[in-house]
Amino acid sequence: MDVEALKQEFLEIFYDNVERDGAEELLNYLEKSDFFTAPASGRRHSNFEGGLCFHSLNVYKRFLKLLQNEYGESWTEKISPESVAIIALLHDICKVNTYTVDTRNVKVDGQWVQKPYFKYFDPLPYGHGEKSVYMISGFMRLTREEAMAINWHMGAFDPRAEHSSILSDVFYRHPIAFLFHLADYMASYLDETVISD
Repeated sequence: MDVEALKQEFLEIFYDNVERDGAEELLNYLEKSDFFTAPASGRRHSNFEGGLCFHSLNVYKRFLKLLQNEYGESWTEKISPESVAIIALLHDICKVNTYTVDTRNVKVDGQWVQKPYFKYFDPLPYGHGEKSVYMISGFMRLTREEAMAINWHMGAFDPRAEHSSILSDVFYRHPIAFLFHLADYMASYLDETVISD
């Protein structure tokens, strides 16, 4: 994975689409953090250096395709290109500064060896989607549609949705949020790989 190339692609999409007040400050924060080098997960999709940025770009591309397939050439009447970029590129900033490289013992050919892995620790255990909304909102104002899509992008895998009809209510009222949830999962399971031990 060419981490620098991924970062440049991310920045190009962001600069081409996002003009909102606070966007520059948010980018400065991301550049000072590990956003461009962090994994997207420790053991699942894109669990490698640069995986978080890679995942965000994949989700952006999937989201655009889903919007175009659902609404055709008039998709921008439903959502702006700026909102698409904000939602997709920033939906997982809750993962910033939560992974460190550590080692663990793994048996290889009958011998114990130390192998590196990404250890997860969240210094701000605020949740997942809701944490991304919280973090973005510290820099720039989100629309309701953006906040709903980011907040509920985990869909039924969000623990807040268990034993509740809230998710159905969200997706019926905000079909863009439903499409974004699909984009996130399609990118994770169709476009990305897992590096095993």
